[in-house]
Amino acid sequence: SRISYSSFSTSRGIGGGSGRCAGFSSRSLHNLGGSTRISMGSSYGSGYGCRIGGFGGGFPGGFGGIGGGVIGGGMGGFCGPIRGGPGFPGGIQPVQVDPTLLRPVHVDIDPQIQQVKCQEKEQIKTLNNQFASFIDKVRFLEQQNKVLSTKWELLQQQGPSGPRKNLDVIFENYIQNLRRRLDSLLGQRGQLESELQNMRQYVEEFKTKYEEEINRRTAAENEFVVLKKDVDCAYMTKVELEARVGALTDEINFLRCIYE
Repeated sequence: SRISYSSFSTSRGIGGGSGRCAGFSSRSLHNLGGSTRISMGSSYGSGYGCRIGGFGGGFPGGFGGIGGGVIGGGMGGFCGPIRGGPGFPGGIQPVQVDPTLLRPVHVDIDPQIQQVKCQEKEQIKTLNNQFASFIDKVRFLEQQNKVLSTKWELLQQQGPSGPRKNLDVIFENYIQNLRRRLDSLLGQRGQLESELQNMRQYVEEFKTKYEEEINRRTAAENEFVVLKKDVDCAYMTKVELEARVGALTDEINFLRCIYE
């Protein structure tokens, strides 16, 4: 963006006489995407002791204008001034400029506007892509519809002219095949039932044998327990007898030593 500002002002006053004051200012503003210009034209006024120029519209010939001095003032019409009251006499007054008016005006662009524009562009891109994909899908579906319609037409054309097969014969052959399979399955069922009975008999025989073996095992275990008890008793008696034999031999040896 570019901003420019220019100002031009003149002032002249004579004591006891008329004063003339004129001013000109222009301002232009250039922004992105366009240009806007604002202009302010000259003004003409009368009065004694006029110091600063007035403000007027941009009509040619100075149509309209307001001018004022320090004390006196007046208003000018179309090429015809109207004088105001008397002012203080004096010579040429120095031009005073407000330093705040000379500072550059900073007109920054709002970053949110740029963000919104970027978002709008992205949304437009996504919508365009979606629209393009929808168009492609519609074209693909139209092509498929055409293919299917051509196939349907060909089938309709080939249907009446082609040889018609007798469906009764086909169904009879299929039923015969199913009956054959049923007969074979029934024969296999009889064989499987006889085998099942034989297997059940084998299972019963093995079950009785298993039970007999279990009974024998329990009886043998009981006998083993009894025999173990008997063996333990015999071993204890043997140990006691060996202890007595040892004691008796010691006693005999002692007595033999005494009597000899």
